Amino acid sequence: MSRTAPGQNRGALAVALPFAAVIGATCAFQVGAAIAKGLFPAVGPEGAAALRLILGSALLIAILRPWRNWPAGTALAPLLGLGLATAGAILFFYMAIGRLPQGVAIALQFLGPLGVALAHSRRASDLLWAALAAAGVWGLVGHDLTVAGPARLDPLGVAFALCAGASWAAYIVWGQAASRAFGHATPALAVGLAALVVVPVGIAHAGLPALLDPKILPLAAVVAVISTAIPFSLEMYALPRLPARTFAVLTSLEPAFGALAGLTLLHERLAPAQLAGVCAVMAAAAGAAWSSQPRAPASEADIPPT
Repeated sequence: MSRTAPGQNRGALAVALPFAAVIGATCAFQVGAAIAKGLFPAVGPEGAAALRLILGSALLIAILRPWRNWPAGTALAPLLGLGLATAGAILFFYMAIGRLPQGVAIALQFLGPLGVALAHSRRASDLLWAALAAAGVWGLVGHDLTVAGPARLDPLGVAFALCAGASWAAYIVWGQAASRAFGHATPALAVGLAALVVVPVGIAHAGLPALLDPKILPLAAVVAVISTAIPFSLEMYALPRLPARTFAVLTSLEPAFGALAGLTLLHERLAPAQLAGVCAVMAAAAGAAWSSQPRAPASEADIPPT
Protein backbone atom coordinates (compact mmCIF):
# COMPACT_ATOMS: atom_id res chain seq x y z
CA MET A 1 0.00 0.00 0.00
CA SER A 2 2.73 2.45 0.96
CA ARG A 3 4.62 1.72 -2.26
CA THR A 4 1.70 2.75 -4.49
CA ALA A 5 0.75 5.87 -2.57
CA PRO A 6 3.49 8.15 -4.03
CA GLY A 7 2.57 7.10 -7.57
CA GLN A 8 -1.10 7.74 -6.87
CA ASN A 9 -0.28 11.16 -5.47
CA ARG A 10 1.79 12.05 -8.53
CA GLY A 11 -1.07 10.94 -10.78
CA ALA A 12 -3.55 13.07 -8.89
CA LEU A 13 -1.24 16.08 -9.10
CA ALA A 14 -0.74 15.52 -12.83
CA VAL A 15 -4.50 15.84 -13.28
CA ALA A 16 -5.14 18.62 -10.76
CA LEU A 17 -2.28 21.00 -11.53
CA PRO A 18 -3.25 21.80 -15.16
CA PHE A 19 -6.83 22.48 -14.03
CA ALA A 20 -5.55 24.75 -11.27
CA ALA A 21 -3.22 26.51 -13.73
CA VAL A 22 -6.08 27.41 -16.09
CA ILE A 23 -8.24 28.61 -13.22
CA GLY A 24 -5.33 30.65 -11.87
CA ALA A 25 -4.64 32.19 -15.28
CA THR A 26 -8.29 33.13 -15.73
CA CYS A 27 -8.43 34.64 -12.27
CA ALA A 28 -5.18 36.58 -12.84
CA PHE A 29 -6.48 38.07 -16.07
CA GLN A 30 -9.62 39.44 -14.41
CA VAL A 31 -7.82 40.64 -11.28
CA GLY A 32 -5.36 42.44 -13.54
CA ALA A 33 -8.21 44.10 -15.42
CA ALA A 34 -9.78 45.25 -12.15
CA ILE A 35 -6.45 46.68 -10.93
CA ALA A 36 -5.98 48.41 -14.30
CA LYS A 37 -9.05 50.52 -13.53
CA GLY A 38 -6.87 52.27 -10.98
CA LEU A 39 -4.94 53.75 -13.92
CA PHE A 40 -8.06 55.14 -15.62
CA PRO A 41 -8.26 58.44 -13.66
CA ALA A 42 -4.68 59.28 -14.67
CA VAL A 43 -4.43 58.04 -18.27
CA GLY A 44 -7.89 56.73 -19.22
CA PRO A 45 -8.68 53.27 -20.60
CA GLU A 46 -6.66 54.01 -23.75
CA GLY A 47 -3.56 54.93 -21.77
CA ALA A 48 -3.95 51.94 -19.45
CA ALA A 49 -4.22 49.60 -22.44
CA ALA A 50 -1.10 51.18 -23.95
CA LEU A 51 0.90 50.76 -20.74
CA ARG A 52 -0.23 47.18 -20.29
CA LEU A 53 0.65 46.25 -23.87
CA ILE A 54 4.06 47.91 -24.00
CA LEU A 55 5.14 46.47 -20.64
CA GLY A 56 3.49 43.11 -21.34
CA SER A 57 5.14 42.82 -24.74
CA ALA A 58 8.53 43.61 -23.20
CA LEU A 59 8.00 40.78 -20.69
CA LEU A 60 6.91 38.27 -23.33
CA ILE A 61 9.70 39.19 -25.75
CA ALA A 62 12.26 38.81 -22.96
CA ILE A 63 10.83 35.43 -21.99
CA LEU A 64 10.23 33.96 -25.45
CA ARG A 65 12.97 35.64 -27.54
CA PRO A 66 10.94 35.27 -30.76
CA TRP A 67 13.90 36.14 -33.00
CA ARG A 68 15.29 32.66 -32.41
CA ASN A 69 14.41 30.10 -35.09
CA TRP A 70 12.51 32.66 -37.15
CA PRO A 71 10.67 30.70 -39.89
CA ALA A 72 11.89 31.42 -43.42
CA GLY A 73 9.44 32.47 -46.14
CA THR A 74 6.46 32.73 -43.77
CA ALA A 75 3.51 34.88 -44.82
CA LEU A 76 3.13 37.78 -42.41
CA ALA A 77 -0.56 38.50 -43.10
CA PRO A 78 -1.92 36.14 -40.38
CA LEU A 79 0.50 37.59 -37.82
CA LEU A 80 -0.48 41.16 -38.73
CA GLY A 81 -4.15 40.22 -38.47
CA LEU A 82 -3.51 38.62 -35.09
CA GLY A 83 -1.72 41.73 -33.85
CA LEU A 84 -4.61 43.97 -34.91
CA ALA A 85 -7.13 41.60 -33.31
CA THR A 86 -5.13 41.55 -30.06
CA ALA A 87 -5.00 45.35 -30.06
CA GLY A 88 -8.76 45.59 -30.57
CA ALA A 89 -9.59 42.97 -27.95
CA ILE A 90 -7.58 44.69 -25.21
CA LEU A 91 -8.27 48.31 -26.13
CA PHE A 92 -12.02 47.86 -26.57
CA PHE A 93 -12.27 45.73 -23.41
CA TYR A 94 -10.58 48.43 -21.34
CA MET A 95 -12.84 51.06 -22.90
CA ALA A 96 -15.82 48.84 -22.05
CA ILE A 97 -14.90 48.35 -18.39
CA GLY A 98 -14.47 52.12 -18.15
CA ARG A 99 -18.23 52.36 -18.69
CA LEU A 100 -19.65 48.98 -17.60
CA PRO A 101 -19.35 46.61 -14.65
CA GLN A 102 -16.50 44.22 -15.36
CA GLY A 103 -18.68 41.10 -15.16
CA VAL A 104 -21.06 42.48 -17.79
CA ALA A 105 -18.20 43.53 -20.09
CA ILE A 106 -16.41 40.19 -20.03
CA ALA A 107 -19.66 38.26 -20.55
CA LEU A 108 -20.47 40.37 -23.62
CA GLN A 109 -16.90 39.95 -24.88
CA PHE A 110 -17.28 36.19 -24.53
CA LEU A 111 -19.88 36.27 -27.30
CA GLY A 112 -16.98 36.56 -29.76
CA PRO A 113 -15.38 33.14 -29.20
CA LEU A 114 -18.82 31.65 -28.62
CA GLY A 115 -19.87 32.91 -32.05
CA VAL A 116 -16.79 31.29 -33.62
CA ALA A 117 -17.65 27.99 -31.96
CA LEU A 118 -21.26 28.13 -33.11
CA ALA A 119 -20.29 29.22 -36.65
CA HIS A 120 -18.30 26.00 -37.04
CA SER A 121 -21.10 23.90 -35.62
CA ARG A 122 -23.07 21.46 -37.71
CA ARG A 123 -25.26 20.07 -34.93
CA ALA A 124 -28.86 21.02 -34.36
CA SER A 125 -28.31 20.72 -30.62
CA ASP A 126 -25.97 23.71 -30.76
CA LEU A 127 -28.98 25.89 -31.42
CA LEU A 128 -29.68 25.38 -27.72
CA TRP A 129 -26.37 27.05 -26.83
CA ALA A 130 -27.11 29.94 -29.19
CA ALA A 131 -30.53 30.41 -27.59
CA LEU A 132 -28.99 30.26 -24.12
CA ALA A 133 -26.42 32.88 -25.11
CA ALA A 134 -29.17 35.12 -26.49
CA ALA A 135 -31.08 34.78 -23.22
CA GLY A 136 -27.90 35.67 -21.34
CA VAL A 137 -27.42 38.81 -23.42
CA TRP A 138 -30.97 39.87 -22.71
CA GLY A 139 -30.41 39.31 -19.01
CA LEU A 140 -27.26 41.43 -19.20
CA VAL A 141 -28.43 44.39 -21.23
CA GLY A 142 -32.03 43.99 -22.38
CA HIS A 143 -33.84 45.65 -19.51
CA ASP A 144 -31.25 48.31 -18.75
CA LEU A 145 -31.07 49.52 -22.35
CA THR A 146 -34.81 50.14 -22.46
CA VAL A 147 -35.16 52.17 -19.29
CA ALA A 148 -33.91 55.59 -18.29
CA GLY A 149 -32.06 56.46 -15.14
CA PRO A 150 -28.57 56.41 -13.64
CA ALA A 151 -28.58 52.61 -13.21
CA ARG A 152 -28.98 51.82 -16.90
CA LEU A 153 -26.03 50.41 -18.78
CA ASP A 154 -24.05 52.76 -20.97
CA PRO A 155 -24.89 51.89 -24.62
CA LEU A 156 -21.44 52.99 -25.77
CA GLY A 157 -19.88 50.67 -23.20
CA VAL A 158 -21.99 47.81 -24.55
CA ALA A 159 -20.80 48.66 -28.07
CA PHE A 160 -17.17 48.63 -26.90
CA ALA A 161 -17.66 45.23 -25.24
CA LEU A 162 -19.19 43.80 -28.43
CA CYS A 163 -16.27 45.22 -30.46
CA ALA A 164 -13.92 43.51 -28.01
CA GLY A 165 -15.83 40.28 -28.60
CA ALA A 166 -15.54 40.66 -32.38
CA SER A 167 -11.80 41.29 -31.96
CA TRP A 168 -11.49 38.17 -29.82
CA ALA A 169 -13.25 36.16 -32.54
CA ALA A 170 -10.78 37.55 -35.12
CA TYR A 171 -7.95 36.69 -32.71
CA ILE A 172 -9.00 33.05 -32.74
CA VAL A 173 -9.34 32.90 -36.53
CA TRP A 174 -6.02 34.63 -37.28
CA GLY A 175 -4.28 32.93 -34.35
CA GLN A 176 -4.80 29.49 -35.82
CA ALA A 177 -2.80 30.41 -38.92
CA ALA A 178 -0.19 32.52 -37.11
CA SER A 179 0.53 29.93 -34.42
CA ARG A 180 1.14 27.24 -37.01
CA ALA A 181 3.84 29.43 -38.59
CA PHE A 182 5.45 31.05 -35.55
CA GLY A 183 4.81 28.50 -32.79
CA HIS A 184 5.43 29.56 -29.20
CA ALA A 185 6.75 32.93 -30.36
CA THR A 186 3.26 33.91 -31.52
CA PRO A 187 2.00 35.58 -28.30
CA ALA A 188 5.10 37.78 -27.97
CA LEU A 189 4.89 38.85 -31.61
CA ALA A 190 1.14 39.46 -31.46
CA VAL A 191 1.32 41.52 -28.26
CA GLY A 192 4.30 43.46 -29.65
CA LEU A 193 2.34 44.35 -32.80
CA ALA A 194 -0.70 45.24 -30.68
CA ALA A 195 1.48 47.62 -28.66
CA LEU A 196 2.55 49.37 -31.87
CA VAL A 197 -1.13 49.94 -32.67
CA VAL A 198 -2.41 50.96 -29.23
CA VAL A 199 0.48 53.02 -27.85
CA PRO A 200 -0.12 55.89 -30.32
CA VAL A 201 -3.79 55.86 -29.28
CA GLY A 202 -2.77 56.03 -25.62
CA ILE A 203 -0.35 58.89 -26.30
CA ALA A 204 -2.99 60.81 -28.27
CA HIS A 205 -5.51 60.38 -25.46
CA ALA A 206 -3.38 60.84 -22.32
CA GLY A 207 -0.17 62.44 -23.56
CA LEU A 208 3.34 61.00 -23.31
CA PRO A 209 4.22 62.77 -20.01
CA ALA A 210 1.22 61.16 -18.30
CA LEU A 211 2.15 57.68 -19.58
CA LEU A 212 5.72 58.12 -18.35
CA ASP A 213 4.70 59.51 -14.94
CA PRO A 214 6.81 57.64 -12.34
CA LYS A 215 3.84 57.69 -9.96
CA ILE A 216 1.77 55.31 -12.14
CA LEU A 217 4.49 53.13 -13.69
CA PRO A 218 4.69 50.74 -10.68
CA LEU A 219 0.95 50.08 -10.86
CA ALA A 220 1.20 49.66 -14.64
CA ALA A 221 4.00 47.13 -14.11
CA VAL A 222 1.82 45.20 -11.64
CA VAL A 223 -1.00 45.14 -14.21
CA ALA A 224 1.37 43.88 -16.92
CA VAL A 225 2.70 41.09 -14.70
CA ILE A 226 -0.71 39.96 -13.44
CA SER A 227 -2.49 40.32 -16.80
CA THR A 228 0.29 38.99 -19.04
CA ALA A 229 3.26 37.22 -17.46
CA ILE A 230 1.37 35.17 -14.87
CA PRO A 231 -1.54 33.95 -17.04
CA PHE A 232 0.77 33.29 -19.99
CA SER A 233 3.10 31.15 -17.86
CA LEU A 234 0.22 29.21 -16.32
CA GLU A 235 -1.48 28.62 -19.67
CA MET A 236 1.76 27.48 -21.30
CA TYR A 237 2.02 24.90 -18.52
CA ALA A 238 -1.59 23.76 -18.87
CA LEU A 239 -2.03 23.70 -22.67
CA PRO A 240 0.10 20.62 -23.44
CA ARG A 241 -1.48 18.75 -20.54
CA LEU A 242 -5.19 19.35 -21.22
CA PRO A 243 -7.45 18.48 -24.16
CA ALA A 244 -8.42 21.61 -26.10
CA ARG A 245 -12.09 21.03 -25.28
CA THR A 246 -11.40 20.88 -21.54
CA PHE A 247 -9.29 24.03 -21.75
CA ALA A 248 -12.12 25.85 -23.55
CA VAL A 249 -14.69 24.74 -20.96
CA LEU A 250 -12.49 25.95 -18.10
CA THR A 251 -11.96 29.35 -19.71
CA SER A 252 -15.73 29.74 -19.95
CA LEU A 253 -15.57 30.49 -16.22
CA GLU A 254 -13.95 33.84 -17.01
CA PRO A 255 -17.17 35.91 -16.78
CA ALA A 256 -17.69 34.59 -13.26
CA PHE A 257 -14.19 35.66 -12.26
CA GLY A 258 -14.81 39.03 -13.91
CA ALA A 259 -17.96 39.54 -11.85
CA LEU A 260 -16.18 38.39 -8.68
CA ALA A 261 -13.18 40.68 -9.30
CA GLY A 262 -15.52 43.58 -9.98
CA LEU A 263 -17.39 42.91 -6.74
CA THR A 264 -14.41 42.41 -4.44
CA LEU A 265 -11.96 44.95 -5.89
CA LEU A 266 -14.23 47.56 -7.43
CA HIS A 267 -17.44 47.11 -5.39
CA GLU A 268 -19.47 46.61 -8.60
CA ARG A 269 -22.75 44.85 -7.83
CA LEU A 270 -24.78 43.18 -10.56
CA ALA A 271 -28.55 42.97 -10.57
CA PRO A 272 -30.06 39.48 -10.32
CA ALA A 273 -30.96 39.53 -14.02
CA GLN A 274 -27.38 40.46 -14.90
CA LEU A 275 -25.99 37.67 -12.73
CA ALA A 276 -28.35 35.26 -14.47
CA GLY A 277 -27.14 36.61 -17.81
CA VAL A 278 -23.49 36.02 -16.87
CA CYS A 279 -24.34 32.44 -15.86
CA ALA A 280 -26.26 31.85 -19.10
CA VAL A 281 -23.36 33.06 -21.26
CA MET A 282 -20.96 30.88 -19.26
CA ALA A 283 -23.22 27.86 -19.68
CA ALA A 284 -23.58 28.51 -23.41
CA ALA A 285 -19.81 28.81 -23.85
CA ALA A 286 -19.11 25.69 -21.81
CA GLY A 287 -21.83 23.72 -23.61
CA ALA A 288 -20.64 24.76 -27.06
CA ALA A 289 -17.05 23.84 -26.16
CA TRP A 290 -17.98 20.50 -24.60
CA SER A 291 -20.25 19.42 -27.45
CA SER A 292 -17.71 20.37 -30.13
CA GLN A 293 -15.79 17.71 -31.99
CA PRO A 294 -12.54 16.74 -30.25
CA ARG A 295 -9.53 18.13 -32.05
CA ALA A 296 -5.77 18.50 -31.70
CA PRO A 297 -4.22 19.81 -28.49
CA ALA A 298 -4.83 23.47 -27.89
CA SER A 299 -2.46 26.01 -29.41
CA GLU A 300 -1.80 29.67 -28.75
CA ALA A 301 -4.93 30.44 -30.76
CA ASP A 302 -7.04 29.05 -27.93
CA ILE A 303 -5.59 31.48 -25.41
CA PRO A 304 -7.54 34.63 -24.62
CA PRO A 305 -5.67 37.74 -25.68
CA THR A 306 -2.79 38.23 -23.26
